[in-house]
Amino acid sequence: MKTYAHPRIYIALAASLIGVGLPTMLAAQATDVAADAEARARQAWRLTMHHAGVPDTGCFHASYPNTQWEKVECAPAPSVRSARPTRTADDSALRAGAQTTGNLYDYVAQAPAGEFFSFALGSFPAVTNVTAERTVNVLFGGYLSDGIPGPNEYTLQINTNYAYGTSACSGYSYCQAWQQYFVQTNSAGVPQGAGNSQGNVKLTNQTSVAIESWLLNYGVDNGSDICPAPYEDYGPDYEGPGDDCVRNSPLTVMYNGQIPINLLASLQLSGSAVANGKDIATATYGTEAYAATVNDSITGIASGWYQTEFNVFGNQNGAQAVFNKGASLTLNIALDYGSSEVPTCIYPSYYDGTTGETNNLTLGTTCTVAGGTSPYIQFTESD
Repeated sequence: MKTYAHPRIYIALAASLIGVGLPTMLAAQATDVAADAEARARQAWRLTMHHAGVPDTGCFHASYPNTQWEKVECAPAPSVRSARPTRTADDSALRAGAQTTGNLYDYVAQAPAGEFFSFALGSFPAVTNVTAERTVNVLFGGYLSDGIPGPNEYTLQINTNYAYGTSACSGYSYCQAWQQYFVQTNSAGVPQGAGNSQGNVKLTNQTSVAIESWLLNYGVDNGSDICPAPYEDYGPDYEGPGDDCVRNSPLTVMYNGQIPINLLASLQLSGSAVANGKDIATATYGTEAYAATVNDSITGIASGWYQTEFNVFGNQNGAQAVFNKGASLTLNIALDYGSSEVPTCIYPSYYDGTTGETNNLTLGTTCTVAGGTSPYIQFTESD
């Protein structure tokens, strides 16, 4: 005997199912739409803050959704500094064998002929399988590097090229200006002069953003301090007749402790330079923005900045950031040079990049470039 269900029963069952499921489904969709809109709003705010000028020199902070910078107290300038690249045979052989990134080996963005960068923004569109990182000291310049070792110790760096003939070089034709915009997860807070040896200096245990400025091969070395204020004399240049002069800006504190490496995707760093104006290092971390500034006259880099390097490296003084096995990063450098022409991505060799620090990742074989209203280069690196 066949059994038949009355059509009204099906209709009733369908209605009851719709009544239970449809509001839940619509609510979930509405939540997803709201979350996407909020994520886009926060990213738009971050971009706004990276491009926003500051009203003065010093240290600044803003919280989402506020776009007005608030001046905050600076922390003292760090005493341990980033290292210049080294070209010793031992180090070159070590890098070639390990395929490590940094210390002259990196993808570098180059502006079209005749153009200079006024802005560069480094970010990580994709961070995959990154669970651990630690800074270790490695062979550097024939000696062991002297960075700040330990877990979650690293620096984000935007580095300019070495620029001849800027106004800060005071007419010395062989003098070169160089500037580094950086986020550092720990700093040595006690001044200690030339040599960069950490010794027993006190560490801040704070993540900060700042600007490091150099005049390389300045003047003519006469055995005394020849560097112009506010620089410190770092000693004779190893390639020319002058001295190397260095100056760190005060730190803008971002975070008490070291920002964990598994949150790397939430960090962005930009550097800007304006002739006769201010140079700004801006870092965003989630819904917070921080800025450190110096006058461009410190280096005059705005008139000679045509190459940009961005990456994550060991924490200072030639050290290396060692990532866990299987880690992979995608890096993007958004650029502004007043032109819609396509930038050049310089393929890595042992003569590109101006940092002395490294990481243990291998660069991918492809670098993507784009021009138009939003020029950039993009590449990958992995263990």
